[in-house]
Amino acid sequence: MNLQFWSKSSLIPTVVSLIMALTGCSLTVPSASNLSPEEVTIRSAHSTWLDEIFQTEVVNIGLEQLGYQIAPVQRLEYPGIYLSLANGNLDYSVIYYSASHNSMFDRAGGDEKIQKLGVLVPIATRGYQIDKKTAEEYGITNLGQLQDESLARLFDWDGDGKANLAGCNPGWGCASIINHHLEVYGLQEKVEQEQGVYEALLNDEITRYQEGKPVLFYAYNPHWISAILRPDIDTIWLEVPFTSLPKNQGLSEAETSFNGKNTGFPGGAQEIVVNPEFAATNPVAKRWLELVEFSLEDMNEISLQIKEGENSPEKISLLAEEWVQENQEQFDRWIAEAKAAGE
Repeated sequence: MNLQFWSKSSLIPTVVSLIMALTGCSLTVPSASNLSPEEVTIRSAHSTWLDEIFQTEVVNIGLEQLGYQIAPVQRLEYPGIYLSLANGNLDYSVIYYSASHNSMFDRAGGDEKIQKLGVLVPIATRGYQIDKKTAEEYGITNLGQLQDESLARLFDWDGDGKANLAGCNPGWGCASIINHHLEVYGLQEKVEQEQGVYEALLNDEITRYQEGKPVLFYAYNPHWISAILRPDIDTIWLEVPFTSLPKNQGLSEAETSFNGKNTGFPGGAQEIVVNPEFAATNPVAKRWLELVEFSLEDMNEISLQIKEGENSPEKISLLAEEWVQENQEQFDRWIAEAKAAGE
């Protein structure tokens, strides 16, 4: 093809189309502060974590009610989402988990390139749990008590004399923290971390619990495990002897304590993150994203429903619609407050 016969005006659309095809991105005109919601198309993304699909669906239901157009939601890995937000290729995402995502957030440009908005899910507890029956029968309240071999053997289900602690997937941050704890609390000869697929490990613990056997596992909120083995009803959180984390994180006991118990892990909230230019030029959407929030209990229940089969995009979309209906009064208040931000 001889480009010398093409005019500039005919060449430009072709070049733009080629760029779009190569990048896989649609080109959008940055929103001006005087544009109405009807003139704005909002782009979002989530990871493969199914709970995030539900959360994004609920957020987008509200944005649609506010008049915004919603682009097809992208599914990306976490680093890619942060970079896309920083570069203006996405407008918002629900995927910021403090403090475990701090490094990805910082590598993408930090606060200069990405803005944190509302807390989508409040700060939650992470740590070690055992069944309440065993805790009360043997007076176990602290992980350090498993230095007592007779107590450790209560949780030994493979016959090697060590307590089996259902831990995390290899490579997860919690796996390295658990190994660090076993070392600094002098438990390496008494407790071993079972690693594998986290969901499968928990299913094994549920089976043992239902058979009346003692269970010992790592847990975090929100997660479906807390809707089955309910903290303070079926299980208890264990304390740790003292706060110690790998890589000299330097956290205090206060930063790893929840409801009067030092669980040994820092808590973390889930927050919405946005492109700063988008937030500055779309005050109605910004206010909406600041307001939306799910309780830990709601997310535990949603997580359980997804685990039990409500796990296709269509079914998760229905879960989102049902959640809105069940929380309609609060949802409508958020909508009214977001609309007021544009007046």
